[in-house]
Amino acid sequence: MILVTGATGNVGRQVVHQLVEAGHPVRAMTRDPSWAALPGAVEVVKGEHETIDRCLDGVESVFLIWPFHTADLAPAVVGAIRRHARRVVLLSSGAVRDQPDSSVGLSHGELEQRIEQSGLAWTMLWPSTFAANAFWWRDQIRSGDVVRGAFGAVPMAMLHERDIAAVAVRALTTDGHDEARYALTGPQALTQVEQVRILGDALGRPLRWQELSREEERRRLLADDSFPDAFVDALLDGYAQMLDGPPPALTNTVEQVTGRPARSFAEWAKDRAGDF
Repeated sequence: MILVTGATGNVGRQVVHQLVEAGHPVRAMTRDPSWAALPGAVEVVKGEHETIDRCLDGVESVFLIWPFHTADLAPAVVGAIRRHARRVVLLSSGAVRDQPDSSVGLSHGELEQRIEQSGLAWTMLWPSTFAANAFWWRDQIRSGDVVRGAFGAVPMAMLHERDIAAVAVRALTTDGHDEARYALTGPQALTQVEQVRILGDALGRPLRWQELSREEERRRLLADDSFPDAFVDALLDGYAQMLDGPPPALTNTVEQVTGRPARSFAEWAKDRAGDF
């Protein structure tokens, strides 16, 4: 039995579907099983850190997504996994390597250390920017052809969630991935301006980017009820560091692990056009 946490998110849902397609028994942990809409063969359980032991009963491997901005719960969660399972594949963050002093880098770095010291077999996934982050622009795109934001020139190696999931499934179900840290990227670095143009191509619309100052973008994000206030400054600080630093290094890790090249952002945009 494989437990998938965050099972209704962009990545977790893909991990569940790919495991089921490969014939593996899956238990999916989500905060609200009533709207999970996962395949019928999947056992869906309500997951909270207080109930994690119950969710882990009979589980051999865990796909772990960390939804918190601190590592305060890491001892309890990792301890629970250690009591039940043998292997954990962590969707960590590239910030552990590239921005270790950021809030994301610090929390995921501490979580990784807990896992390394636990005695579990482990694999760490260090993804580049999720292509699905483009959904942050969904309301703007639905209301017009202009996307407003700051740091439009920041280059990002946009990564399809299907590729993250494919690597995770290999690490969960095949040998040779113990103590591996996989830096995952998309096949090209694209600025936010270029991402918007590519989205427009997929939607058949002339989308364009309008640059905002950092303070204007901060006010816009704080006024957005769907965006967590606690993450606004961390995001903008990260973008500022990325703009001042070298362009993201591209890897072929997705192809090395799965046998298939990483999908482009244009492929992602076509795959998810209906969600805009």
